[in-house]
Amino acid sequence: MGERGRGGCCPPMDLMRSEPMHLVQLIIPIESAHRTISYLGDLGLIQFKDLNAEKSPFQRTYANQIKRCGEMARKLRFFREQILKAGFSPAERSVTEADLNLDDVEVKLGDLEAELVEINANGDKLQRTYNELAEYKLVIQKAGEFFHSALSSAEAQQREFASNQSGEESLETPLLSEQEMTTDPSKQVKLGFIAGLVPREKSIAFERILFRATRGNVFLKQAVIDNPVTDPVSGEKVEKNVFAVFFSGERAKNKILKICDAFGANRYPFSEDLGKQAQMITEVSGRLSELKTTIDAGLVHRGNLLQTIGEQFERWNFLVRREKSIYHTLNMLSIDVTKKCLVAEGWSPVFATKQIQDALHRATQDCNSQVDAIFQVLRTREMPPTYFQTNKFTSAFQEIVDAYGVAKYQEANPGVYTIVTFPFLFAVMFGDWGHGICLLLGTLYFIIREKKLSSQKLGDIMEMTFGGRYVILLMALFSIYTGFIYNEFFSVPFEFFSRSAYSCRDLSCSEATTVGLIKTA
Repeated sequence: MGERGRGGCCPPMDLMRSEPMHLVQLIIPIESAHRTISYLGDLGLIQFKDLNAEKSPFQRTYANQIKRCGEMARKLRFFREQILKAGFSPAERSVTEADLNLDDVEVKLGDLEAELVEINANGDKLQRTYNELAEYKLVIQKAGEFFHSALSSAEAQQREFASNQSGEESLETPLLSEQEMTTDPSKQVKLGFIAGLVPREKSIAFERILFRATRGNVFLKQAVIDNPVTDPVSGEKVEKNVFAVFFSGERAKNKILKICDAFGANRYPFSEDLGKQAQMITEVSGRLSELKTTIDAGLVHRGNLLQTIGEQFERWNFLVRREKSIYHTLNMLSIDVTKKCLVAEGWSPVFATKQIQDALHRATQDCNSQVDAIFQVLRTREMPPTYFQTNKFTSAFQEIVDAYGVAKYQEANPGVYTIVTFPFLFAVMFGDWGHGICLLLGTLYFIIREKKLSSQKLGDIMEMTFGGRYVILLMALFSIYTGFIYNEFFSVPFEFFSRSAYSCRDLSCSEATTVGLIKTA
């Protein structure tokens, strides 16, 4: 133990105490700074100090690079929303993958965003046109029934009138006599009409407002549409009614148009000629068929594009997040007066000195730099941060302790005791070896397949359960132990060893809580 304490690879009492730390200074050539920080980040054994605390984020050296990464992250968030909205899921990032160039990825993301935005805009425009034509077809059909029924009624009345009178009057005969009409031709009035659709929930209020605004000088006819229609503006399914408003005069028309706009009633041009109505229905049906084919082709193209993006999404997302983290760390470093190197300060464990020096040397070689990075230890009176070295078994217990508070530097680590006390106290409460076996089997599944499950997205709850699999393992084992002591098997007494040596004084056990039990064996 003494040899290890004098500077070996592992400090003494490495589980009971936090690791010995020292403040180090790195002088890194500027041409190898990016790769150096990348390798040190992969190592994860140095905590950098911010040497530019007095500068704002916009005054720092690599502010533009961070802005680029932020813009790329925005595009990736847009892609994720579109992929999830389309019902796809991004593919998992492979463990072995080729290096990506940030500049190439930036250009690729820009091209894909422009293409996807154009596809979405064209698709929305075509879908809105399709919805408008679908409503237009309904208006022609329903409003055409109004005119057809009115014509049939007029013809029936004409036949009845002709049977009662022997005159030569017909439907073309004016109601007023020729003498009365010629007296003041300026008073001849022709009715106009507006047809469209109005939401069914607003139809009653729509009718009342029309009546009040025109003082009853309108005639409104409505027809219910059985199935909800897609609104062109909102794109949602809405129950609507087809309406036709008959009015007289321009002032009434202007009032009706304003009311239609206020109630969200979509208006469509309509001809009172029955022949033209049939022709319009044929034309609209043909255009609807063409638009449907075009929209389907656009959806297929959009789906293929999103699927292509989804296959590379996790790789791009990892690269952007990694680059942004590197540049954030580089902004914490100060530039030397010669502007040829960066100076970094940070805390690292004593045992990690060799690993850090190897990472610095490897970064220099990979960048073909002529100057190697300089590593030196600084003397300071500052309190070092606390660092506990953990593994996959102890990490979950350490996180439980850190959730309540982190120990001071070189203070005794409560996480070691928690490995036993936390599962045992749970088992004292749980105390059922039947449920403990079920818990053990579920945990063993996570442990046996941990390599495969660690690379998958499991969701919030499953991710938390998988992270604490070794905690749950000990909880299950201790629960089986206390369950045998309690004689509990799925909440049923299980006399595994022998019957109890104590029993009630009477069969009803009515006095058990007051008088107590008696020993029978």
